[in-house]
Amino acid sequence: MNTLLIVIIISNVLVSVKGFSDNYFFNRYKFQILSINKGEKFRMLTSGFLHADWLHLIFNMYALYLFGKIVIIEGGNINFLLIYFGSLLAGSLYTMFVHKSELYYSAVGASGAVMGIIYASILYYPEMTLYIFPLPIPIKGYIFGILYLLFSIYGMKKQLGNIGHAAHIGGTIGGYVLTLLLSPYIWDENTSLIFLLAIPIGVLLVLQKLGKF
Repeated sequence: MNTLLIVIIISNVLVSVKGFSDNYFFNRYKFQILSINKGEKFRMLTSGFLHADWLHLIFNMYALYLFGKIVIIEGGNINFLLIYFGSLLAGSLYTMFVHKSELYYSAVGASGAVMGIIYASILYYPEMTLYIFPLPIPIKGYIFGILYLLFSIYGMKKQLGNIGHAAHIGGTIGGYVLTLLLSPYIWDENTSLIFLLAIPIGVLLVLQKLGKF
């Protein structure tokens, strides 16, 4: 496994474990609208290394392990870092936009960064197939990405569970845009996939413009 990927995963684990046992540390570095508005912009980055519990942490790190390798192999270390942290910040910015009137809204997790990496891996390796429990057959990676994004859009609309759906969406948009900017050759190789992945993003932006979200 790539050393850079190991460092990112270990960083997430160490920071999250510290947050599990130290409430002051957790509250000091989590994402919170009011605190960010007061100038604590660092929370938009540090919150991406905290997690709510072990299940949250393990799920995100496992997804990062699976999809991050593809981005590093196809795009290189620098592109991986730019996409990871760019998607993390995009998730935070989009969350700020969606929840701007909810001053005490808070969130943690690397989900925005991971979703950006997932979308990037699909663009880099469109032939990818996945086995998703409990489905007995593999599905195409781009189908998984689109379905997960649609679920996040629905979850944000219905406010399902204690999940930062807005960060998922913002991270996805960030990963999609950054990958195409950093690797423009994808336009020549996978034009139809690019437009297919853009459909749910475009629908969301249009609905927001119409005030449906």
